[in-house]
Amino acid sequence: MADLWQNAMDHAVAAARRAGEVVREALQDDRKVMTKSSSVDLVTQTDQKVEQLIIQSVKEKFPTHRFIGEESVAAGEACVLTDEPTWIIDPIDGTTNFVHAFPFVAVSVGFSVNKQVEFGVVYSCLEDKMFTARRGRGAFCNGEPLQVSQQEDIRQSIIATEFGSSRDTETVDRIFTSLRNIVSIPIHGVRGAGTAAINMCMVASGCVEAYYEIGIHIWDVAAGSLIVSEAGGVLMDVEGGAVDLMSRRIVAANSRTIAESIVKEIDSFSPARDDAPTLGQ
Repeated sequence: MADLWQNAMDHAVAAARRAGEVVREALQDDRKVMTKSSSVDLVTQTDQKVEQLIIQSVKEKFPTHRFIGEESVAAGEACVLTDEPTWIIDPIDGTTNFVHAFPFVAVSVGFSVNKQVEFGVVYSCLEDKMFTARRGRGAFCNGEPLQVSQQEDIRQSIIATEFGSSRDTETVDRIFTSLRNIVSIPIHGVRGAGTAAINMCMVASGCVEAYYEIGIHIWDVAAGSLIVSEAGGVLMDVEGGAVDLMSRRIVAANSRTIAESIVKEIDSFSPARDDAPTLGQ
């Protein structure tokens, strides 16, 4: 199977590069913007075009494989992770960035077998950075090995996070309570690229110590989760314990020490799971 999965990963890298070309070309044109769950949950025709490009190319080469795609789920398809080989695709992670030409936009492709991510590909289109990882074989950016930061003092750390697309007052209050708690530790600073995939790749690259968020989706973090762990990092739920990619909650950190320091400060809540029957309906 190792050679087969490597073949699939090579295909994912090639597909992500083609998708990146589509994204860059679209930035030169008018970007028709639509909304999904809220006025700030954006989708463009380019998101849909890129997802179909990737899925179609995979179907031609691996006709028996399954898919979880952000736009497919938004259109009503079930978000179900089985033991079958499954491609988990975010065609444009950072759609709001794309709409505003803010220069962090990623194509994210994770590949799962037996509910375990076997490889992850994140292509930061505008930076031309290709992040890759195979389970047990390390993580890389443009072919160069990645290694998480060795910083163990939360007070000397930079933490990445995002505010999500919900503008519900209670949700916003909890997000800012967590942010206030973490900033007040105190830490060196908070950053956010506007895309979960790139935030996780920054953890893997060692330029931030951790990333946490509540409200992301499996397609945002499937690829990045393996890139973090293969670069020496750890994954954790926001209340501690093992991460569940369907739970829409994650802490990705350079070490368990940093992760646990963050978990202590998070005002946690549980959004509707990605595999809830009503998602996408």
